[in-house]
Amino acid sequence: MDEEYDVIVLGTGLKECILSGLLSVDGLKVLHMDRNDYYGGESTSLNLIQLWKRFRGSDKPPAHLGSSRDYNVDMIPKYIMANGALVRVLIHTDVTKYLYFKAVDGSFVYNKGKVHKVPATDMEALKSPLMGIFEKRRARKFFIYVQDYNESDPKTHEGMDLTRVTTRELIAKYGLDDNTMDFIGHALALHRDDRYLGEPALDTVKRMKLYAESLARFQGGSPYIYPLYGLGELPQAFARLSAVYGGTYMLNKPECKVEFDEEVKVSGVTSEGETAKCKKVVCDPSYLPNKVRKVGKVARAICIMSHPIPNTNDSQSVQVILPQKQLGRRSDMYLFCCSYSHNVATKGKFIAFVSTEAETDQPEIELKPGLDLLGPVDEIFFDMYDRYEPVNEPSLDNCFISTSYDATTHFESTVVDVLNMYTMITGKILDLNVDLSAASAAEE
Repeated sequence: MDEEYDVIVLGTGLKECILSGLLSVDGLKVLHMDRNDYYGGESTSLNLIQLWKRFRGSDKPPAHLGSSRDYNVDMIPKYIMANGALVRVLIHTDVTKYLYFKAVDGSFVYNKGKVHKVPATDMEALKSPLMGIFEKRRARKFFIYVQDYNESDPKTHEGMDLTRVTTRELIAKYGLDDNTMDFIGHALALHRDDRYLGEPALDTVKRMKLYAESLARFQGGSPYIYPLYGLGELPQAFARLSAVYGGTYMLNKPECKVEFDEEVKVSGVTSEGETAKCKKVVCDPSYLPNKVRKVGKVARAICIMSHPIPNTNDSQSVQVILPQKQLGRRSDMYLFCCSYSHNVATKGKFIAFVSTEAETDQPEIELKPGLDLLGPVDEIFFDMYDRYEPVNEPSLDNCFISTSYDATTHFESTVVDVLNMYTMITGKILDLNVDLSAASAAEE
């Protein structure tokens, strides 16, 4: 261990593994350590026995649930946008050769007490029961504008500069009502609250385009994909990748104490009496607790069920977004459901998550609107965890700390954090212009 590295990465959570892979591919000498004896950190994947140990303090799950090892229950479940930044990162690093993806069946939104399929194109808008007949026509015009919009071709801009026009002003131009904007903003553009309405519309238009392009990619019922056997496969795939480029992985390393020199810059990491020297440290908030602050907490329920979520066309895998306004909340609620079709549970069983940014200390009550949509559940676990973000100045101490995972059930916000960290660490912007067909294993 007494060697010198360019970067030491602490924690094998998803963000840390992606960064470790990107930096290794860039030719940096990387040492990657974790205090746990398993991969994944907060974003690990548990079998039934591990799940029972963690939430029930016993290692005897009921026999009717089937074999423990048929389950891969992701602790931070998030679907992957088929054309989104994460897929581009996976292709950029060539880690796709270690993974098999499968399309996700459904993408739904909660509106006025009911669950509806999210309409993503002008044709779907015309069929959607979310809108009345006149609103459908207005929505269709708006969808066509978004589909045709090209940032570099002013002819498609209809005289509006979307870097200055707010989303609210753009919507007003098309005469769309609040109800329509609610599902467009939260279920298509994947905004987490309503602040986007006062921000430049370009971001929302780009997000809508990404959704529609991702949806078209696999001709499935959603724009999302998910790895077979769950997200636990991702950190391990990156560990393999890193090894190919000469990176070193060490699990089960207690303490992992970050050392600083007299200028209060990182100088190395000590574990079990040995110090590895380095110029930079990348880690999750748990390794440098005095350089982060608590910014919120996530409330969630993990359920095992024997049926798909009702009113989702019997989808074997599905995301349902409950916009904040529909529930009278400050932020959205998310449902995630996956099953044996992605090899995350035994045949006939479904794993469902309900998650939200906590506004109370009572997850059982707070998550009720989402839980009510699930129907009968066989088992349920409630959990809360704190969210942290870094408060240090990386240019002074060379510590690059990731932000805790949020309540969303898709990856878009996670990857933004990773790409920003990559730029801070290397001074470069990652080139994500890749051949997207390289991840076509997803079509199966």
